[in-house]
Amino acid sequence: MEYVDLLTLQSAIKDGLTELFPESVWVKAEIAAVQVRMNGHCYLDLVQSEDGRQLAKVKAVIWKSKFPLLRAFFKDATGKDLEVGQQILVQAEVNYSELYGLSLVIDDINPEFTLGDAELKKQQTIKMLQDEGMMDLQQKLELAAIPYRLAVISAPDAAGFGDFKRHLTENQYGFYFEVDLFPATMQGEKAPESIADALGAVEAAGGYDAVLILRGGGSNLDLACFDDYGLALAIAQCPIPVFTAIGHDRDYHVADMVAYRFVKTPTALADEFISMYMDEDERVGNLGARLARAFAAKIQQRLSALEELDRRIKAADPRAVLRRGYTLAVDSNGRVIKSAAAVHKGDSVSIMLSDGTLTAKIEKVTI
Repeated sequence: MEYVDLLTLQSAIKDGLTELFPESVWVKAEIAAVQVRMNGHCYLDLVQSEDGRQLAKVKAVIWKSKFPLLRAFFKDATGKDLEVGQQILVQAEVNYSELYGLSLVIDDINPEFTLGDAELKKQQTIKMLQDEGMMDLQQKLELAAIPYRLAVISAPDAAGFGDFKRHLTENQYGFYFEVDLFPATMQGEKAPESIADALGAVEAAGGYDAVLILRGGGSNLDLACFDDYGLALAIAQCPIPVFTAIGHDRDYHVADMVAYRFVKTPTALADEFISMYMDEDERVGNLGARLARAFAAKIQQRLSALEELDRRIKAADPRAVLRRGYTLAVDSNGRVIKSAAAVHKGDSVSIMLSDGTLTAKIEKVTI
């Protein structure tokens, strides 16, 4: 039986790999683990997955002689450090050790690839939400005319939350708002689930007019959690209007797209709610003015009617007729004499004038 010893086999593999990959190659992979050791070296586990199943895995290292430069280069371009879950494109030497097996020694990294991969995932998420009819669910909700009870989802120590609350509660008009904080992780791979859990807590608490998701800005990759499908779905399906203000000036994240409304910064969102109060205050003021005018017009109309009625009553008053030179004759029973045939010779009658009454006896009746 022919055989080879282990070292010979390992050496043959090493020689074969060296011949196959004599120079560095560009490798696309996902970071499954990353650790910076005390000695300054950075060790990574790189994987390739499909449908949640790992298809390939390899160890990689960035030696301390290059790690500070590559780290700074990547962070400057993406705004983030090397983190689990990132898709990266690295230039690496294929290394094989008879003792430790296959590994990659990273010499360079392309941050543009990582940014591009994030954008691709974002577009895929948007397509899924569109296909599921989730993009405009929030727009079908009705916001209270005066949304004063607000649930804020943010990190407790976030500057954005502090700025928002101060700007809102110290408004110059004295408008009152009730603001409750629901703490959440606002960055990194745990952020989407944490924010979604906070949304669930708000819904369970009940009684809120609006939910506000606040963050004080960050780099593109810092804010990549707001492109997460699960978080976007939670926002879309929330039965309370959700406002987002995550501090970005240029980018438009999926969370913004599915929200009831998005504003660039927490302070701008505070202004938005103050403006709602001002609009309602003006509307109520205008309504009060219209009611006052309507009541004044109605009262004037009634006064005019009363004046006309008074005029008619006065015009119909017998004393007014007498003052115009007419007289009024009544018989002995006080009945008005309307016809000569109603009296006879010898009857006593009273003749009323404007300034007194005459008593007379009928001497003759001529018809």
